Amino acid sequence: MSRMVEHISHGPADTARIAADLAAHLGPGDVVALIGELGAGKTTFARALCRALGVTDPVASPGFTLVHEYRGLVPVVHADLYRLRSDPLDAASLGLDEMPSNAIRIIEWADRVPHLCPGDAIRIEIRCGPEPTLRHIRVEYPS
Repeated sequence: MSRMVEHISHGPADTARIAADLAAHLGPGDVVALIGELGAGKTTFARALCRALGVTDPVASPGFTLVHEYRGLVPVVHADLYRLRSDPLDAASLGLDEMPSNAIRIIEWADRVPHLCPGDAIRIEIRCGPEPTLRHIRVEYPS
């Protein structure tokens, strides 16, 4: 049985705090699966998570490149699958399974290609609230 934690973010600073809290529990090989509609804040969360993991380089939305690798306290791989089709062969061409085993992988739009996310991935769903900066962030830790 998984454990779920619900958060409310009132803006980017709250989101960064939630990401930093999560980063404190991540280790080499962990996968973070980010899910949410366009504009929900997945990239904002990913950037904050990278910062909390010691990444000092600018963290860009992978948009057209799809996958970026960063050096931090451990290697970090950030993938944005928005432009990826659901075709398993298209997803396999990214080589996410060939990334260093000690890397923390952050996958935006993880629900588009669920076969890329292992069963023990930490799932984060971000939903927009009724106010422009309000976000509901649900973190589901695997059992």
